[in-house]
Parts: sequence; structure tokens; C-alpha cells
Amino acid sequence: MVTTLFGNRTCLYQETQLNQIVDAMARQASFLLTNKKRIMVVGILRRGAPLAEMLYIRLMKNFKWPNLTLMNLDIKRYGDDLTIIYPETKLTENPKDSHLDLTGTTVLVVDDVFYKGHSMLRAVEYLARKKASEIITAVLVDRGANSFPIRVDITGVRLDVAPPDVIECNVPPYELAFKIVLLKPTIN
Repeated sequence: MVTTLFGNRTCLYQETQLNQIVDAMARQASFLLTNKKRIMVVGILRRGAPLAEMLYIRLMKNFKWPNLTLMNLDIKRYGDDLTIIYPETKLTENPKDSHLDLTGTTVLVVDDVFYKGHSMLRAVEYLARKKASEIITAVLVDRGANSFPIRVDITGVRLDVAPPDVIECNVPPYELAFKIVLLKPTIN
């Protein structure tokens, strides 16, 4: 469920800038993944999934990782307007992943915005139960307001914005243009 909020929107980053940021994130990831035998890049649906794919492609192309795989996790809590859709963070396991064993695998889990940390915490818990040997976290935007003792290892940009403001990550294929927008909602 996506609700359109009204207010003042300011584009903070456009596609050219974001591609450079994702390139830098891939370089950071390559350093953290050095000497790892098996690597899986995991995107948190929705917008974390195409970002994970962008990192996956850059790692394959620029760093030639031989044992790199890609998967997505369906985790829901917030809508794009930061209203809580589910009272508890909801992870829906893909039936084909029910017997997934990540023993010996380093996982790079990717999301678009790290706000309170609910989605990332759920992803890390799930991947730990699947016996990942190491979990590295990456986000395009860190709002710096996490509620849980979970850290982000790779951050594209950190944006300290007021709690009522919304960071809108526009990521194809969900939106036409790759950009980050700051929305200052109009109070009714």
C-alpha cells in the first residue's frame, strides 16, 4: 500500500550521482568480501531488491567474484509514507528458501533506507537462522535514527532529517528515475 503524501519535495540526488554512490558502495563491499569463499547478495523487497541487483552486477563486472549469488527477502513494515502497515515487521519466506542453508556463506543484505532498523533486524535474524557465517549490511540512505543495536556496514549517504520528513528513494523498476527526494509533508 503506497499513499501519496502532499508537501514540498526536494530532489537531493539524481541518477548520475546515485550511480557514483552505488559504485562506491560496491568498492566498499569488495573490501569487506575479500577472501570470502561463498557470497550471497540479498535485497529487501521492494526497493532494496533492485539496489542489491545493482551491487551484484557491479561486483560481478568489476571485481569478478566467482561464487556470488542473488536472492530477495519479502519484508514489510512501513509504507512509503512511513505509516506502519504491519504492527510487527513481517517477513514472508519464499517456499523455495525454506530449506536454505547458508553455512559457509557471507551475506550482503541490502535495503534502500535504514530508518528505525525493523526491516534490517528481521533480515539479519532470518539469515542468522539460516546459518550465514557472516552478515554485512548495506543501505543507500541511513537516516541515523535506528532504534535497535544494529549497525550498517556500508552506507551510500547519511541524511539526518526531521522525524516527520520522508526520504523517498525512487528506484527503477518501481519508479522511472533513480533519485532520492526529501519530502516535507504538508500538515493538514
